[in-house]
Amino acid sequence: MLVYCFVVVLLTGGFLAFFYTPSGQTAMYDGSYAPLRGVMMSEAYESALRTSFEVRGGVLMRQLHHESSVLLVMGAVVWALLGRFRYTLALLGLGLGLLGGLAGYGSVDDLLAGTVLGKLPIPLWYGLHLLAALAMGVVLVISSYREAARDPRTSAFMALGLGLVVLVIFWL
Repeated sequence: MLVYCFVVVLLTGGFLAFFYTPSGQTAMYDGSYAPLRGVMMSEAYESALRTSFEVRGGVLMRQLHHESSVLLVMGAVVWALLGRFRYTLALLGLGLGLLGGLAGYGSVDDLLAGTVLGKLPIPLWYGLHLLAALAMGVVLVISSYREAARDPRTSAFMALGLGLVVLVIFWL
């Protein structure tokens, strides 16, 4: 289930990367959202607003990316708890998921703006977000490989996992 969530995060993140500008330079918003027209903001936040309001399916992709990321972190918590914290990979995955989420907020310059963490450059946040995602993928692949070697999964079990991911993502 975590691998499926990661695939959704990866695909939606790839889509969003086409429209994202990782820059802390200030720009004046002149997009379609009237209440913010003329407001100075970072180019990163401006690109997130443009993606949400002007790209077809942009807000859906942002929401899917966010919900899948939350589900991925929640799954890593359950994974660590069920293993009674004896699985190093589960703890590493949990830490990477939390780091990736924090870096995702920092890279959009949204919720961390004006805080101590908001003083870090946006390209650094974006790089950290990508690095955490890559490391999380490696952890999930290694863990899935080890798990499959011990206890092979049936196609019905894999379909059930995929169905649960789709159900939870659209339920959240």
